[in-house]
Amino acid sequence: MLRLLVLQHSPWEGPGAILMRSVRKHRTTLHVVRVWEAPLPDFREYDGLLLLGGGANVDQEAQYPFLAEEKRLLREAMATDKPCLGFCLGHQLLAQALGARIGPNFCTSVGFVQGHLTHDGRTHPAFAELGQTIPLFKWHGQTVLEPVPKHLTVLMTSAECQVEAISVAGRPHLVGVQFDNHAAAPEDVALWLQKDQKWLSSIRDQEINPRHILEAARLHEKEIAADFELFFARYLRLIR
Repeated sequence: MLRLLVLQHSPWEGPGAILMRSVRKHRTTLHVVRVWEAPLPDFREYDGLLLLGGGANVDQEAQYPFLAEEKRLLREAMATDKPCLGFCLGHQLLAQALGARIGPNFCTSVGFVQGHLTHDGRTHPAFAELGQTIPLFKWHGQTVLEPVPKHLTVLMTSAECQVEAISVAGRPHLVGVQFDNHAAAPEDVALWLQKDQKWLSSIRDQEINPRHILEAARLHEKEIAADFELFFARYLRLIR
């Protein structure tokens, strides 16, 4: 049975219903650490790392002191080639540990958009069986900036973000995705809309309509859940 260390950065941005359903299907256990209130364990005791999203930016170590310790853990994990899958903030932290720059996206991306696999994405083991275009659940203002370092490959892009997913040449078990499909079930989306109202109300480049976002969550629920189940099963097979 695989044991994965999960780093959670926000009280309400947990693993998510879609991820938990996939975990139960695939003989996998999660050890979830709420990094703002508990020390980080020894990553070497686990088969891989899952890094969740959160409200912090990667450069806000003064406001979020846990970031410094997590960055240290990531550098050590990368040095030992530990499998790692990052979502949203976790994707950005992973990319930064691998040498990429992180900064403001050209737009705030909240809600649902269509993602498009690149050639590298269509040949990556975790993405290969997905359709070329898939719906994505988005919740971010920061992004991995282009150009990415030469050893990184961009696996997916969208109209709202150029770098939706990355991996490392020759190290396909290192994957970051800017989207939050693991938590795109309507019950999770409703919770995020409720708990993250302060950030949502600060957005100036678009009007956020919670009702429309919830309707989109219900519309895309089955497709996103099926896509994520396939993606996660392929990723677990890869790291086994």
